Amino acid sequence: MQSKFSVQIDSYRKTNKIQDAWSSADFKAMLTLMDFDDADSLDDSELREMCVMSLGDLEPDDGAMIVLTHLFPTLKRGKIEHMAHDMLQDRSWEEYPDCLYHERFFNAYAVLREAYGSKFAKPTGVEMTLTVSAAHAEDLAIFDKSLAPSMVRLLASGLGDDALMHRLYEDQIKGTSFPEASGIVWQLKQTADNGLNRQFSLVGSQFWLASFEHTQSFDGVSHADSAG
Repeated sequence: MQSKFSVQIDSYRKTNKIQDAWSSADFKAMLTLMDFDDADSLDDSELREMCVMSLGDLEPDDGAMIVLTHLFPTLKRGKIEHMAHDMLQDRSWEEYPDCLYHERFFNAYAVLREAYGSKFAKPTGVEMTLTVSAAHAEDLAIFDKSLAPSMVRLLASGLGDDALMHRLYEDQIKGTSFPEASGIVWQLKQTADNGLNRQFSLVGSQFWLASFEHTQSFDGVSHADSAG
């Protein structure tokens, strides 16, 4: 059953990196992949600098392999090599066939640009905050049941019927399961609950969210995934 909502776009900001996407443990792990012996002796502020410097000493596709090997530990070397090569020509955070990889690609491009500059494309992301209102508080419970699927369906209803999101994900938008929702909205959290309205913050690719840059509000519908 579809629930009706009014959505207010409170803020829309373009970004090229996600805050706190990389931890000291991440940089230490990548230094280890590059056979750097003294990573444990570096403090947190030095780890990032040393990792970026060490990546920059490698050829760009080799540096990309290090980053992707860390981000995708279950993939085979041949697959990593192919993905690393493609990163130099493609916008993998938008174009890679599996959208569940997009956030990790976005973060990979961000750190590789620190090491190699414009040899890698600048990733384009969006940070948004929005207020979702309903006539009945129980309608907002869909966000408790399945947060990302409910939000992506709601955002999709704010786009035209001919939008790419509808063409690619029509079955999941209309259906009872949306496993790829977290590949469209990468980070999502509820920041306030005021009964008949809730506030959310999210991060995703500009590829999907660009249409909302000049949108102040819209009315839409959504529903949660079905249990089981």
